Amino acid sequence: MAMNLCHRLCCSSGRYFKAVEDALLPWVLGDVDLGDNVLEIGPGYGANIRVLIDKAPHYTAVEIDQPMAGRLKSKYGDRARIIQGDGTNTGLASEEFSSVVCFTMLHHVPTPALQDQLFAEAFRVLRPGGTFAGSDSAASTLFSILHFRDTCNPVSPDTLPDRLRAVGFDDVDVEPKGRRLRWRAVKAG
Repeated sequence: MAMNLCHRLCCSSGRYFKAVEDALLPWVLGDVDLGDNVLEIGPGYGANIRVLIDKAPHYTAVEIDQPMAGRLKSKYGDRARIIQGDGTNTGLASEEFSSVVCFTMLHHVPTPALQDQLFAEAFRVLRPGGTFAGSDSAASTLFSILHFRDTCNPVSPDTLPDRLRAVGFDDVDVEPKGRRLRWRAVKAG
């Protein structure tokens, strides 16, 4: 799940962090009740953590990249549980979380089958009634260029609803908007 230099510089920039806080997270999570125990899969450089850590009493992140997980742990480890691990098989307890979120990272999961495993893992660790919400970028020429020599497997907004339903989610809503898409799906209670 590699990121090229251009991509790393963009995703670690203050400008990106501000865009996440001011635009992305409000659009994706505007009316989502995160509950008391949030899991973020693939936090990367931590643009979302800065906002989410204050939205629920308990916050956990699973990051596959060991150096990134280490940086997040040193910065947020006193306020959050940061785990270096794989979002397709977290090792976390079933039905532990009130919500699971992931933002702008699914395209780094190299195959649709592994993306589906991540969806199934999100479903498994969610409590009944919990929400899986997130966002990703839509496929485009510019997006492909940004990912030159980088993992880039965009998720289609046309197939995502059925893929989420296939692992057990209900009340699936996928909304494309410009070069982004967001989703919300509920584990029936």
